[in-house]
Amino acid sequence: MADGRLITVAIHTFDKATQLKTLLENEGVEAVLQNVNLSDPVISSGVRVRIHEDDLPLALRIIENPEIFAVVDKAKPMESVTGEQTLLLPVDFSERSFHSAKVAFSIAAQHGWRVVFLHAYLVPRSSSIMSLSDSLNFDVSQAGESQASIEIARGAHEMMSSLIERVKSSIKRGLMPGVKFSSVLLEGVPEECIAQYIKENRSVRLIIMGTRAASRKAHDLAGSITAEVLDSCRIQALTVPEGDAWFNSLADVKSVSLLSTLEQEDFLALDALNRLMPPGKHLDVKVICLPSNKYMRSTTKAARTALSEYCNEHFPHYSFTLENAGSKLESLEQNGPDLIVVPNRKKNMLLRLFNPGLAHRILFHTDIPMMVIPV
Repeated sequence: MADGRLITVAIHTFDKATQLKTLLENEGVEAVLQNVNLSDPVISSGVRVRIHEDDLPLALRIIENPEIFAVVDKAKPMESVTGEQTLLLPVDFSERSFHSAKVAFSIAAQHGWRVVFLHAYLVPRSSSIMSLSDSLNFDVSQAGESQASIEIARGAHEMMSSLIERVKSSIKRGLMPGVKFSSVLLEGVPEECIAQYIKENRSVRLIIMGTRAASRKAHDLAGSITAEVLDSCRIQALTVPEGDAWFNSLADVKSVSLLSTLEQEDFLALDALNRLMPPGKHLDVKVICLPSNKYMRSTTKAARTALSEYCNEHFPHYSFTLENAGSKLESLEQNGPDLIVVPNRKKNMLLRLFNPGLAHRILFHTDIPMMVIPV
């Protein structure tokens, strides 16, 4: 320990003080125990855990988040609290996944949610089932296939462990808030694993997905995992484009564009946006009324008036403007909001294939964070 003043961070029984000392030292904070007979700790009424004064900020972050930094038995899954709400974060271990984690932890800290890292991986066995022809099958023996599956699973576990250590390091340095988190590794097609996890875990309140830059999304038009999740997911989703270094939390959002169809779904989307945002936060909300042949001009005018009155009455801390959109995508590029909000209707698989949803189409044309609200 460097020379300097020692300060007491906690007073515990001998057993608890020893556990805390071990916890701190495992995370690089040297600690000492004082005022105790170490040879016969039973007679001790209290033990001081002391650290170097310069280590206090780091030590406090560790002490305040024992669930994150405590040494756990890796053979046992992390227990979840009944009724605990979660934020699902699918990851591929890229830099954009880590940036999405920063956004996820900020939102989770605001709402008291647990973050769940999810990674899905394909092994030869499950991949070969999807082969379209013999030429696409994995040319491996059964033994080789088994070994390949083991190696792929081991690699996924190692990369998840590396990501978790990186997250812990960021929490220790104060770069990310201390939020409970756990991880899940699943074998299978990513979008199917995500949908199945959400179906089996009703505690998920939001899913956050990192996306590529628009210039790179063109290569993924037929197979974007994010697009498939947006089309099929029935919970709120937030996309975080890579390269958006300014966007680290919803507190950074100042302007929002809501794509409106002048229907009741707009009210649901606004309510969902308001619940997710920090309480009392001011937003400049531009409601973009999309072209529609459903209503006559007089009906459209009445719907705009009703929407405007609803917005001003229920969200006085927001500033609203309504405008018509000549072209959906061009209007978004011209406005350049910090966040796009899209009410998203559920479609069956056939409709999604030939007529993808609005959120799906916007995903491939903008580099703006997007919140998709299922309606």
